[in-house]
Amino acid sequence: MIKTIRPAPLSGTIAAIPSKSCAHRLLICAALAQTPTQIDCPGVSADILATADCLRALGAEITRTAEGFHVTPAAPSGACRLPCGESGSTLRFLLPVATALGAQADFIMEGRLPERPLAPLDAQLEAHGAHLSHPARDCLRCGGKLMPGDYTLPGNVSSQYISGLLFALPLLERDSFLRVTGRLESAPYVEITRAALRQFGVDIVEEPAQFYRIPATGYRSPGRARVEGDWSNAAFWLCAGALGKRVCVTGLDPDSLQGDKAVFELLESFGAVCGNEGDTFCVSPGTLRPLEIDASAIPDLVPVLSVVAAAAPGVSRIYNASRLRLKESDRIESVCRLLRALGGEVEETEDGMRIHGGRRFAGGTVDSFGDHRIAMAAAVASLWSDGEVTVTGAEAVQKSYPAFWEDFSRLQRPQTEEE
Repeated sequence: MIKTIRPAPLSGTIAAIPSKSCAHRLLICAALAQTPTQIDCPGVSADILATADCLRALGAEITRTAEGFHVTPAAPSGACRLPCGESGSTLRFLLPVATALGAQADFIMEGRLPERPLAPLDAQLEAHGAHLSHPARDCLRCGGKLMPGDYTLPGNVSSQYISGLLFALPLLERDSFLRVTGRLESAPYVEITRAALRQFGVDIVEEPAQFYRIPATGYRSPGRARVEGDWSNAAFWLCAGALGKRVCVTGLDPDSLQGDKAVFELLESFGAVCGNEGDTFCVSPGTLRPLEIDASAIPDLVPVLSVVAAAAPGVSRIYNASRLRLKESDRIESVCRLLRALGGEVEETEDGMRIHGGRRFAGGTVDSFGDHRIAMAAAVASLWSDGEVTVTGAEAVQKSYPAFWEDFSRLQRPQTEEE
């Protein structure tokens, strides 16, 4: 799908969609609990549906309701196929869970997911009783049964590995321990996992720092759980406010554990005018200035923050973002190509980029590379462009924000056109 966007600012108020990160986690906890759970989640995306489909394959009954999902847990029975789509979270969270349940499961992967790493998570699972094989490029087969014990993972590869073990180990017969070595990047995502587990009666104790004791307590449903608003996708609207007219996003928790809520303070540091009242956060244009951004805890913000940096006179630097090379696209390369395609000036570095900002974009055509965050960042870039911006592969937004283009059009005049 191709979208062509005529330059015009966004303005107005929009409600945050449900957090994809929180929805994944609450669905998994609910499917592993002993009694049913109602999960309030009014919107879904391809990644969330992939997790729901995989949990169904593992035996859970999951039905859509007007409010979200009703989840009735059940144990796996026989061999099963888990359709992960392109969702790295789904695969990395549920692979340890499937081995803890003793499931004989084939994880079916699409897009770039088969190329994304699983090491050293796979080695830890195999060292504790799991059997893993690749009967085909797009299929990962697991068997065996995960055993309790001492686990070790590095903190600088993927926080999803850590979360996957935190979900799995409470299902085992005895307590287990997980040591995370080195700097823990994307630490807020681990805290989101721990918060979801606490809602379902699993209290992960950290003693000392980055050494977790996981009790073999199993899961207890609270009966009902709510998915909070998504800071990661709200970031696109808030950044749009810094480039045109005032934009407000409602339904955002100011006390959220989501690391991407840092976008609000970062926009203020860029020079945008920021304010909030309760769960409503608003951003208006200000006098922008360059910024140095450590992306180790906020990798998903890099595509859209790079667009704001391109509008700020001077040189901005984004660093500690090397893990972006392993996302749906090589996001360091694809962000640089996005900016250059529109006439921006950027230097790619090993772990990030240097952006020479202040000059408006000329317009042009941007390839999404099948990456939802690149497609949405390109849309925001159109607000700083003198010419039309055309986005190819615009359907990539289905992965996290299916209604993105409709919401974009609603906040913009003239309307976005679909070719």
